[in-house]
Amino acid sequence: MQIDPIIAVKDVNISAQWYESVFGYARKHGGDEFAVLVDKNDDIMLCLHQWGAHEHPTMMNPNVTPGNGLILYFRTDQMEEIRKNVEQMKYPVEEEIHVNPNSQKKEFSLRDPDGYYLTITEFHKFKGY
Repeated sequence: MQIDPIIAVKDVNISAQWYESVFGYARKHGGDEFAVLVDKNDDIMLCLHQWGAHEHPTMMNPNVTPGNGLILYFRTDQMEEIRKNVEQMKYPVEEEIHVNPNSQKKEFSLRDPDGYYLTITEFHKFKGY
């Protein structure tokens, strides 16, 4: 089983370009209302859906706080490269690189153009659950 996260965004093209610039994703499918973003292995990483398009009940109201109760948590072996991409874009971060006291891994956090909270961390497997 796999999960394909879909987030509602104001402008699919702007959000797709942002995720491509930060993570190196490629746009595999979609138009102005929907996009599928894949990594270099062609695995689906994130889908972007325009607010109000296709009448999905949880994606109708663009005035709600995006991502309330959600953290997009990216475990990657390219954390430093991603941080450099963000820096080159002069894009603000919420938390600079630090060691998470729970995972004992380095991470940093930022918000995407729609306000979704992202944490990018060193790749690790969860242990102890």
